[in-house]
Amino acid sequence: MAQISAKLVKELREKTGAGMMDCKKALAESDGDMEKAIEWLRQKGIMSAGKKEGRIAAEGLVDSYIHTGGRIGVLVEVNCETDFVARREEFQALVRNIAMQIAACPNVEYVKVDDIPAEVAEKEKEIEMGRDDLEGKPDKIKEKIVQGRVDKRLKEISLMPQPYIRDQSITVEELVKQSVAQLGENIQVRRFTRFVLGEGIEKKESNFAEEVAAQTGKK
Repeated sequence: MAQISAKLVKELREKTGAGMMDCKKALAESDGDMEKAIEWLRQKGIMSAGKKEGRIAAEGLVDSYIHTGGRIGVLVEVNCETDFVARREEFQALVRNIAMQIAACPNVEYVKVDDIPAEVAEKEKEIEMGRDDLEGKPDKIKEKIVQGRVDKRLKEISLMPQPYIRDQSITVEELVKQSVAQLGENIQVRRFTRFVLGEGIEKKESNFAEEVAAQTGKK
């Protein structure tokens, strides 16, 4: 596999408007070939998505999804640029699929990694730094291991990096970018809330053996 330099990534980014990580992935998939990388971005809908990211998206939908049995529910807001696109079947299907994705991901708390507060990331770092398996390792190696673990953890609690439940070969972020290419507008997942039946309620735990003993003693 060809060595992917920062200069090559920057060049592809300038040509396509795609994000740095998308450009790096495209070059890796294309063995460093610039033209093939551009074609890869086009096929994924990422190139056109990158060019639209800065445009204001204030229309869209708030949609809900209730999982079978009524034990899990999701409210999600997904924005686009115009009411016309918000009414299109393809956009509505995207919103519904994102709501289903959130229902299926109990660990997800944020839309993007960038949305995670600094104090949360710092707390995760503190936890990882205290792991027993790092004891005795040089500081530089320890720092690298910890950073890798923290990055992985932050992705686990973010929606956009998750593998899409209906097609594990793409992430939710790539799914959204494909819709951007299809519908021609900037699309952003703005916020969501996930409800789990009984969450946060302290449930009374009964001890069956003690109840039986108490009832027997009364007789």
